[in-house]
Amino acid sequence: MSIEAAVQERYANAAQQKEESLCCAVEYDARYLEAIPDEIIERDYGCGDPSRHLRPGETVLDLGSGTGKICFIASQVVGPKGKIIGVDMTDGMLALARRAAEEVSSRIGYTNVQFRKGRIQDLALDLEELDAELKGNVIDGLEGYLSAEQAAARLRSSSPMIHDETIDVAVSNCVLNLVDPADKQRMFAELFRVLKTGGRAVISDIVSSDNVPTSLQGDPNLWSGCVSGAMREDKFIRAFADVGFESVRILARDVEPWRTVKGIEFRSLTLEAMKGRGQNSVVKSFMPKRNVGRNSCC
Repeated sequence: MSIEAAVQERYANAAQQKEESLCCAVEYDARYLEAIPDEIIERDYGCGDPSRHLRPGETVLDLGSGTGKICFIASQVVGPKGKIIGVDMTDGMLALARRAAEEVSSRIGYTNVQFRKGRIQDLALDLEELDAELKGNVIDGLEGYLSAEQAAARLRSSSPMIHDETIDVAVSNCVLNLVDPADKQRMFAELFRVLKTGGRAVISDIVSSDNVPTSLQGDPNLWSGCVSGAMREDKFIRAFADVGFESVRILARDVEPWRTVKGIEFRSLTLEAMKGRGQNSVVKSFMPKRNVGRNSCC
């Protein structure tokens, strides 16, 4: 089973019933939870709260939005003049989020959230638009594969799901680690592409104290459980600079690890990366601060 298939299967199941072992316990601002249905709150799988770092009126992209909890919190923080876009690839999660969106809108008095089906390493391709394009076509053999590839390329160009430089803030909550290593560099580049100049990424994720060995990377349960795909902490921070972000600062870092597997510590980290106006990337405050954030992993 591929990494992506393992992740989709586990989170599809987690959309149907709560799974306690996925990621960490996080304390959110209770004011914003009142408008959110219980089933969304119960099936929350994250390791931090990037919504604490948003401002009124901003356009926010949530990478791997799941059931929509961060999106629904963010929608209240940015207010009716702001906009929230959640991107996820799992049908079960999208169904829960879209069903809850109407209820949340009714409770807060406005609608500013939309959910799109896509992969966070390919933010230009709307998978529902691609599915509609391919329906009725016979995808068989090399010719069929090439035809599908051409359709995807055409959609990325003519109708990108997320356009260049249209997002004020990109957030993510314990999702970047789930992406296949072969796609991670592209994922960081896509994150940079969609942000406006002066925009920022606020990312909560699990990082490791050492390189994760291939023996652990091959375990689909550990991978889909936010362990095997974690990047070494310094490499995770450096990855933002490598694609052009001009400064990176640590907003929260758990001192105590969430899990320790074969001597490797896995902990929650929240950082902010700025897309500046210059052309040279410099990491500021590169070394992690040894402070405990608002969340505490279990």
